[in-house]
Amino acid sequence: MTENNQPWMDTSKSPRERAALLVAEMTLEQKVDQLGGAMKTINPYNLDMTDPDLDLNQLEVWRHAEPIEELNIPRLNITNGPVGVGMGDGTPSPAATALPATLGLAATFDPGLARRYGEHMGLEMKALGQHLLEAPGMCLARITLGGRNFEYFSEDPYLSGVMGVEVTRGVQSQNIIAMAKHFALNDEERERFRYDVKADEYVMRELYLLPFEMTVKDGEVASVMSSYQRLNGTYGTENYWLLTTVLRDQWGFEGYVQSDFWSTRSTAQSLNAGLDHEMPDHNWMNMENIEHALDQRILEMKTIDRALIRRYTQMFRMGQFDNESPVTGIDVERGATFAREAAAEVIVLLKNEWGLLPLKPETSGKILIVGIDDFANNICNCGGGSSQVIPTKEVPPLEGMTDVLSELGADNEVEVFTVADDMSNLAEARAAAQAADTVVIMAGLVTTEGADQEDMNLPKRQNELIDALADANPRTVTVLKDGDPVLMPWVDKTHTLLECFNQGQEDGHAVADTLFGRHNPSAKLPMSYPASESDTCYAGNESRYPGVDEGAGYPVMRYSENLNMGYRWHQSQDIAPLFPFGYGLSYSSFELSDLAVEGRNLVGGADADGKVEITATVANTGEYDGSEVVQAYLEIPVKGQPPRRLVGFAKVHVAAGQSAEARIVLDLAAASHPFGVWDANEQSFVVKPGTYTLHIGTSSDDTPLSAEVAVG
Repeated sequence: MTENNQPWMDTSKSPRERAALLVAEMTLEQKVDQLGGAMKTINPYNLDMTDPDLDLNQLEVWRHAEPIEELNIPRLNITNGPVGVGMGDGTPSPAATALPATLGLAATFDPGLARRYGEHMGLEMKALGQHLLEAPGMCLARITLGGRNFEYFSEDPYLSGVMGVEVTRGVQSQNIIAMAKHFALNDEERERFRYDVKADEYVMRELYLLPFEMTVKDGEVASVMSSYQRLNGTYGTENYWLLTTVLRDQWGFEGYVQSDFWSTRSTAQSLNAGLDHEMPDHNWMNMENIEHALDQRILEMKTIDRALIRRYTQMFRMGQFDNESPVTGIDVERGATFAREAAAEVIVLLKNEWGLLPLKPETSGKILIVGIDDFANNICNCGGGSSQVIPTKEVPPLEGMTDVLSELGADNEVEVFTVADDMSNLAEARAAAQAADTVVIMAGLVTTEGADQEDMNLPKRQNELIDALADANPRTVTVLKDGDPVLMPWVDKTHTLLECFNQGQEDGHAVADTLFGRHNPSAKLPMSYPASESDTCYAGNESRYPGVDEGAGYPVMRYSENLNMGYRWHQSQDIAPLFPFGYGLSYSSFELSDLAVEGRNLVGGADADGKVEITATVANTGEYDGSEVVQAYLEIPVKGQPPRRLVGFAKVHVAAGQSAEARIVLDLAAASHPFGVWDANEQSFVVKPGTYTLHIGTSSDDTPLSAEVAVG
């Protein structure tokens, strides 16, 4: 057809103009066809979709919206994230580079790496002919048991927001639609289809909604995925306050909202609230329901048009109407190279008390890798659920360590001792550890969508394993690979400890690169690690988690800890964590000095304006080149605020024996609202006049430098 017959194909027009012209030409049948996904044979074996142990490989996967060729509407291929190109359109899903978990990415405190992480996923989406990546995950890790914490960034809203913005920018730089999820407060997985979150507005604004606000305003994310659970009594897909008042009217969001899979609960109510696309099917958005709603005048045609215009605007914005999406295939080696680099960067050095690390091949002798089969012999890919990535190649621990030693010109003997899950050969494992020259204990935890952990202990009796082996050999390193913080009853026995998170496909190489000093750790914990589960904000309070049936038949979860979650909870309750938020060591050592704080034109109120510039000198006092993360926490002189909140950070690389300047700029008018508190009457963030105290350091509990800032 000519351009005159299809004016929406005129590239000189704006994306929104083109979308409006297209929708004006569509029949009702075509519109309804486009309101939902095309998953027709998702469940050929009649499987229980709520079963947390569901084998997703048994499903026929069609994650797309159908094309309409006569209107030049392309097929929209939708793929899960956020830890690589996960479950996508096709049977089975295609292989892609399995990246380290998002939780680990946040541990890097490196926005530049987050941008590259997003770019890499965007490139592989293009190579697989996909159009929309369901990423980044922007919920907060409120509970240490969260089954989906590995998909999210952090317990802190600012860190989550910064990293989410950069992942979004990276994905969309490749003309792939990014989708921030799960909007909002879908922070727990247990009974996620049923529970109701009760939270005060200021708590939502200052904590749980803030990363989404940053991603919308700073990342210009093209789409948002609604959540499963109820929020203050209303399901996320039907929540007008959330999807329209907050997202569009107040934040200025111009993209579209897609439901999480099977989270849609109604037809007219959802569309009226601001839901634009049902996935994965037409359970609610079908002709019978739409015609009935139109007939009863509970739904207007303009509302249907609005939903489609919003989605097509973003597809036009990304050039998806104008450019074909040929499947070129993934560059496997390029992906492996990036995954190896990223997986090393996420590793946090928790203990190196005896200076055992970095290992040197010439003094390491015979090396024994020991652990249960899950971690001693296999890669620690991302957790379970729809975000699973089928790796293009896998590098397990033995292969990775052997490769790294060879690359270093060494030929140390490396063996694996597999401990039985029932610990029946633990005595033999201890004897093998005593006979080795160097021992690397591999332990961990794989979490999953659809279920939270029962407790914080390592599964399969691994605490018993570490306790028995940690002191068997003085040259022992303990390596954790997990998607949640874990209890460490054996921690006093371990002098050398790494937290590696879920590593992805380059697990073996990345851990060995770090053990042998090819990478100097600089990552910091994105979650607090409590010494006991009783030290968490939800312990002993079922109304906070997992919720209490208040008479309606479903659990109600009250966020009554308010703003005191994560490190804020520990500080407000004067509880010392085992390892605090923002903590992480290096093979080098650093000192901070010469703090300078300059505030310019600091005006409070709802129209807060002005900037605060923070500089400090970072001296590398060790023998290795390395990086340090300088963190800025703010003490706000307003009742009800937590002791401190993270408001800025800077990662600085410093050569051994040298110094460098760290610089952090806080903008009072930024989307992160560094000095702001929510004012319900103003319906905006406000900055109260007063004296604010900045605390500068290298973790939430180590802030040796401080300065006051006055706001008039």
